[in-house]
Amino acid sequence: MIPVTEFRQFSEQQPAFRVLKPWWDVFTDYLSVAMLMIGVFGCTLQVMQDKIICLPKRVQPSQNHSSVSNVSQAVASTTPLPPPKPSPTNPATVEMKGLKTDLDLQQYSFINQMCYERALHWYAKYFPYLVLIHTLVFMLCSNFWFKFPGSSSKIEHFISILGKCFDSPWTTRALSEVSGEDSEEKDNRKNNISRSNTIQSGPEGSLVNSQSLKSIPEKFVVDKSTAGALDKKEGEQAKALFEKVKKFRLHVEEGDILYAMYVRQTVLKVIKFLIIIAYNSALVSKVQFTVDCNVDIQDMTGYKNFSCNHTMAHLFSKLSFCYLCFVSIYGLTCLYTLYWLFYRSLREYSFEYVRQETGIDDIPDVKNDFAFMLHMIDQYDPLYSKRFAVFLSEVSENKLKQLNLNNEWTPDKLRQKLQTNAHNRLELPLIMLSGLPDTVFEITELQSLKLEIIKNVMIPATIAQLDNLQELSLHQCSVKIHSAALSFLKENLKVLSVKFDDMRELPPWMYGLRNLEELYLVGSLSHDISKNVTLESLRDLKSLKILSIKSNVSKIPQAVVDVSSHLQKMCIHNDGTKLVMLNNLKKMTNLTELELVHCDLERIPHAVFSLLSLQELDLKENNLKSIEEIVSFQHLRKLTVLKLWHNSITYIPEHIKKLTSLERLAFSHNKIEVLPSHLFLCNKIRYLDLSYNDIRFIPPEIGVLQSLQYFSITCNKVESLPDELYFCKKLKTLKIGKNSLSVLSPKIGNLLFLSYLDVKGNHFEILPPELGDCRALKRAGLVVEDALFETLPSDVREQMKAE
Repeated sequence: MIPVTEFRQFSEQQPAFRVLKPWWDVFTDYLSVAMLMIGVFGCTLQVMQDKIICLPKRVQPSQNHSSVSNVSQAVASTTPLPPPKPSPTNPATVEMKGLKTDLDLQQYSFINQMCYERALHWYAKYFPYLVLIHTLVFMLCSNFWFKFPGSSSKIEHFISILGKCFDSPWTTRALSEVSGEDSEEKDNRKNNISRSNTIQSGPEGSLVNSQSLKSIPEKFVVDKSTAGALDKKEGEQAKALFEKVKKFRLHVEEGDILYAMYVRQTVLKVIKFLIIIAYNSALVSKVQFTVDCNVDIQDMTGYKNFSCNHTMAHLFSKLSFCYLCFVSIYGLTCLYTLYWLFYRSLREYSFEYVRQETGIDDIPDVKNDFAFMLHMIDQYDPLYSKRFAVFLSEVSENKLKQLNLNNEWTPDKLRQKLQTNAHNRLELPLIMLSGLPDTVFEITELQSLKLEIIKNVMIPATIAQLDNLQELSLHQCSVKIHSAALSFLKENLKVLSVKFDDMRELPPWMYGLRNLEELYLVGSLSHDISKNVTLESLRDLKSLKILSIKSNVSKIPQAVVDVSSHLQKMCIHNDGTKLVMLNNLKKMTNLTELELVHCDLERIPHAVFSLLSLQELDLKENNLKSIEEIVSFQHLRKLTVLKLWHNSITYIPEHIKKLTSLERLAFSHNKIEVLPSHLFLCNKIRYLDLSYNDIRFIPPEIGVLQSLQYFSITCNKVESLPDELYFCKKLKTLKIGKNSLSVLSPKIGNLLFLSYLDVKGNHFEILPPELGDCRALKRAGLVVEDALFETLPSDVREQMKAE
């Protein structure tokens, strides 16, 4: 007998697939096993027992006279002889005998076989085989979607991810935190979830940013007391699961092959059920115990008519009725499955009940095959979907990332990265992290926080712990902020720097920083920025003193003019875009520093001459060729710094002598060939940079600049220096490298404060020993060829090398 376990392979291949088998599939599997046993039992009886037993029929006397003699002989041959009368020798023995047939065993076997094949109905012969075949087909239909390559791969992947999500410590932790909430808060959330997704977390309500608190429930703020509950390995495994779920969702939601496969196999089972019921109901009566057999084998056996007994007819009849009952129940179950499949759309799955129960409001609904598998999972155990939903939530993922981030960046590790920035503040730079560690807010001595290339930054209310924080830099970061944190920044933040690729990265909450003093914007803005609503709110920055815009504006934004009454410094770095319509500059009456860099200016803007409070002007990297307008600078009595470097200026007009208040003058990287002697009438100059020009001669009037501390003529064509240069006794930096000088005057020893000297790239053969009189000059401050340095006396060299 064939063991039923041999047919196990036709059912469930992997035990893990049971989670995708609802109760009706499990029930029909058991029915299939029962029907399979009926088929196997029937086939076993067919093989091991006699199928049919036949005997010749007794021929009745005929009225036909022509055959009287034959019939008489036949009757005589078949009529039993009367029992022998008792004899004196054997008075008690009486022999009982039946009808004589004169057939041997082989003839009976032949007759049985012939009648089994000719007279017995096919249904009675093949009933157990039909049961076996139908049952195997049912089993194959029930499990075909587990075997088909296009669907089995998705199922295996889904089961693998589902098991890991179910067992993940992160799932347990996320749900346990939710279950620990106050029941009243849960009821309130369920009542309000349809009205608003924004959480009120302070007296000011929701965040300034419309996306700030929409998807960040209060309970998902990392609890520092439990931050260590999830170790690093478990955190990394949970992080990998989030990525797997994302990719799997994108892949599975593209099609509905699983749904279509399951529907088709269910429809096929219903059709097969109807066929089985139809023909079995009609043919079950054909299974009879007695069968008449008429076969023409009289020449071989002497008989033509036989009466046969189907030995298993009674049992097969009972089995067939039992089989029909099982099939009927199986078919009704399949009809219920079809009703379940089409009663509602199984291609969409809503996590509404999970969102209400857990409070994780951003769990998305899914569709197609992903939705269908979750519906099937719910029939097994809804807890699987609930635990799986944790890994669909972006809030949950962000919380996990935050937890891993806090574990990785401890306060001690962060303190090692502290440094002093250009504003002499203690700064913490964080670059390319997955988020902002909460441990940052434990460094209370922090004065400046610099975040670069960090997506989804959330600034929590705990930033209020940083009492010394004054500066914040956001470089290519998307930032959300808690309302309490915003209140803190409004009162304490003095400097804000924002570098962005898209204007949408500009935080809208920055326009409410009423105590902000310095604002630096770096990124691409609209050419017609004056119509841009985003910057019109700058007028609310009542304390703003410094504004720097590095972008591609074509004119000064009106928003900048709105803050002109208190703006003291403005910088526009325009990346080559031509800046026109500068008349708005006239309104900035309190402006003390102005930088118009790389703005493609061909003339000095006339509006500049109206800025009577201007102290510094920088027109770097423009297209200036003539600066005759420089005479108008004489009205700017406070102007002390003028930078006209990196232009195409060919000469310096004599009118420059009227700028008597100048202290710093930069003409480097131009095309100047001649220095006018009138330049040195600006006798307050302390800084003079004439490097990278075509100058051949330095006028002796340079000696008038008794306040000169910095003088550079690097990369010119100067062949000699006037002795009057060494009258500038306060000179500390002298750069004369890359010229055509051949002799360095011994009078250089008069420059007692000289600490930096660049003479490299000339034609010197020897350095004067008088360099030793420059006590402040050390080897590190002397830029010269090594061979030329060796020409100095040894004591001078030792003096310079000494610290």
